[in-house]
Amino acid sequence: MENKMHSREEKLEAFGRLLDVLDQLRDKCPWDKKQTNESLRPNTIEETFELCDALIKNDTHNICKELGDVIMHVMFYSRIGAENHDFDIADVCNKEADKLIFRHPHIYHPSQVGKKEPLPLDDPRFVASPDDNSEFQNAKTSEQVLKNWEQIKLKEKDGNKSVLSGVPDSLPSLIKAYRIQDKARNVGFDWAKKEDVWEKVHEELEELEEELKKEDKEKSTRELGDFLFSVINAARLYKLNPDNALEHTNQKFIRRFNYVENHSIRIGKSLTEMSLSEMDELWNEAKKQE
Repeated sequence: MENKMHSREEKLEAFGRLLDVLDQLRDKCPWDKKQTNESLRPNTIEETFELCDALIKNDTHNICKELGDVIMHVMFYSRIGAENHDFDIADVCNKEADKLIFRHPHIYHPSQVGKKEPLPLDDPRFVASPDDNSEFQNAKTSEQVLKNWEQIKLKEKDGNKSVLSGVPDSLPSLIKAYRIQDKARNVGFDWAKKEDVWEKVHEELEELEEELKKEDKEKSTRELGDFLFSVINAARLYKLNPDNALEHTNQKFIRRFNYVENHSIRIGKSLTEMSLSEMDELWNEAKKQE
């Protein structure tokens, strides 16, 4: 049976309830009292990865649970901001709403930036007039929206100063490579035809193989990076997410290796005592069961 979806009033009530609980914990719980932005940061990273794990497994129960943890962290940082008289959760929400309105001129009239009340669904201001932000009015596809998005960000008062400055330094390298390439694409820096990327992939692989033959570790490392970057580029051009693809392979390897390991436990023979051919046979058994 599907869960009953809540009304807008019930959603706001639930948000307020969580806000009250967090305020009470911050005031009364010894652990919550001592937390700072710096101390919470590692936990936030862990919670984000736990959410990502639930998402890739399409585990709706844990997606709901982990989203709650992430929201709690957003609210906790906002509470700390309020204590320092810097900002509070209302500022966070309003800034995000204003940013979304400003970056969607094909949906909203620019006069709606800074307005606190939502527009009725039938309000004509949901469609901006052709004279307003005309440079960005004609976004009819998701690709056009993304291209506009990057250009609009550069026009914001406190927005990105350059196309690639919006890519966080701390992103995992694989995701960072994809985001760098995607942002460059949004301003027209990309392959004319997606098929052309394969020549670059083959070129980088040949250069990597050449340096490996020379056993030059430093140059081989650089060429490996170039090769991986080109493969990620190919994935992007074919609308495949390389991070999701790699994680699916990670999970597949874990399942198959666990099968081999569990079999070794059942027969009382350690993996180190098994031959490669024995392990390969079990590996193939695991593949057949998928």
